[in-house]
Amino acid sequence: MAPEKTTEDLTSSFPRREVSEPDVAAETVAAALPGAEARLAPSRRRGRQLVVSYVLTVFVLVTANFALPRALPGDPVDALLSGESPNYVHSEVIRTQLNEYYGLDLPVWEQYRKYLGDLATGELGTSIRYNVPVGQLVAERLPWTLLLLSTSITLAIAIGWVTGVSSAWRRGRLADRGLLTLFLGLHSFPIFFVGSLALFAFGVKLGWVPLAGTRTYFATTGGAFEAVRDIAHHLVLPGFVLALQFATSQYLNMRASMVGELGSDYLRAGRAKGLREGRIKYRYAARNALLPVVAVTGAHVGVAVTQSILVETVFAYQGLGRLTFDAVAFRDYPTLQACFLVLTLVVVTANFAADAVNARLDPRIRA
Repeated sequence: MAPEKTTEDLTSSFPRREVSEPDVAAETVAAALPGAEARLAPSRRRGRQLVVSYVLTVFVLVTANFALPRALPGDPVDALLSGESPNYVHSEVIRTQLNEYYGLDLPVWEQYRKYLGDLATGELGTSIRYNVPVGQLVAERLPWTLLLLSTSITLAIAIGWVTGVSSAWRRGRLADRGLLTLFLGLHSFPIFFVGSLALFAFGVKLGWVPLAGTRTYFATTGGAFEAVRDIAHHLVLPGFVLALQFATSQYLNMRASMVGELGSDYLRAGRAKGLREGRIKYRYAARNALLPVVAVTGAHVGVAVTQSILVETVFAYQGLGRLTFDAVAFRDYPTLQACFLVLTLVVVTANFAADAVNARLDPRIRA
């Protein structure tokens, strides 16, 4: 009787393929082999650990969102009733009533307990400066910030990845040196400085773009097309300035990762087979170079979120970043907590998505 074949004997009979090529069929066959469930268990366990870690991260950040506004000097009532404020009233009775109304007279631990309880029910409180529900303010401003971020990040990834691949492929040539100098120069200037120069040049001197706002208010519109064109007209300059800052990091990471792939054996094998240069560059080298770039993209999204606050302030773009800036000046605790919470969730979600995409691209992470 012939000896029973083991799993290793069965898998050794399958033809080997290049690592850089995605092989869905091989994964299907491997899943059908004995013990596949046990091999897939670490992947599911890692997914659960990833979810738990992000939940704990959100909890820690929610606590930090409560503590950071209270670490600022002064308090909301002082800012609301200061001598420089139009609401100035020199009355200790009114000050006491305001503290009681906003719950600022409670101990900090009681305020924290109430804060967590309100979050559990979706209650964000009432803005101390605007005297309207914070949820209403966030709902009005958040879409504009998401539009700015999604536009700039998409544009930055396209610019950074394409120029990074092209620059690394021509390493040491004139095009590579020129792109490297350009992006390093942009990376050296703070974003508010670049934004101020761009606004002065294209808004004040040339008059090509509006100086402030997200759209033209009280203007007669010709329909949906005119409304979209007006929004894009206000978005183009702040979106491009934010994209340039984000694209520098994408370019530098993509170029460094791509340079590490040059001279690899699979590239020489592709040339020996007579594959087109464009296919070797984008289908093989650029694809493998994406792995470390995707891993850091989530962290770069966090940087883009913080930079969006400066961009919205420079261009008076009425988004969540500008609301955060104004809330800091007035020590508006409920508004600050809500803005920090939303921006935190955007950053954490971006990191979670980057980890998921990276695990999808790199089978070694799922092993």
